[in-house]
Amino acid sequence: MYLFERAGSTRPVAIRANVKSTNAWHLSLVTVYLFLLVSAAMDFLEKARIMDSPRINRALARLASEIVEENHGAGDLYLVGIRRRGVPLAERMADKIADLEGDRPPVGVLDITLYRDDLSTVGAKPIVNRTELPGDIESRNIVLIDDVLYTGRTIRAALDQLIDYGRPRRVQLAVLIDRGKEHRELPIQADYIGKLVPTKKSEIIKVMLQEFDEEEGVVIVERPAPETT
Repeated sequence: MYLFERAGSTRPVAIRANVKSTNAWHLSLVTVYLFLLVSAAMDFLEKARIMDSPRINRALARLASEIVEENHGAGDLYLVGIRRRGVPLAERMADKIADLEGDRPPVGVLDITLYRDDLSTVGAKPIVNRTELPGDIESRNIVLIDDVLYTGRTIRAALDQLIDYGRPRRVQLAVLIDRGKEHRELPIQADYIGKLVPTKKSEIIKVMLQEFDEEEGVVIVERPAPETT
């Protein structure tokens, strides 16, 4: 069995090969690789680019200001980013809060995989992996930070994990993109929203950050409609 990581997906693609010669084995690998490249390129069509780097930066600055105002300063704040892209967003917002208040709130990490709201086809159930919460969250004002809010299942898993580490005074949610309440499967809403983007179920929000993607932006993509004959 050979594993290939398919572009635009968080899951590897397993390919079984049964070849008897070295040449045939190499040819099989090349064929499979080219097939995956072509199919990956056809998987999604970009429909709209809704944010660029300056707009992301302005949205984060506004969110940081709203968080400070709502919590009466940064003294009891504790930011928790949901891996992957929620983590650099949390770090950036902590820097902006430090610029406003002169005090940088601590930043923790929750790693929840197999289900991501921005890639809703990955799996059916959130699973919590590594958690990094330096210091004590007891009686702190926690702000969970993620890139996209869709069904709410990822946030539910994050809340369950947080409670295992202590009893915060308050837990709030900040997201860069909210896809709208009509997609919610749980009664979870964001307290701070960078941009509300109503979408169809067939559409996917793709957030790109320099830390992972070597570019910045937010786009709406969609699988192309099947051809009819």
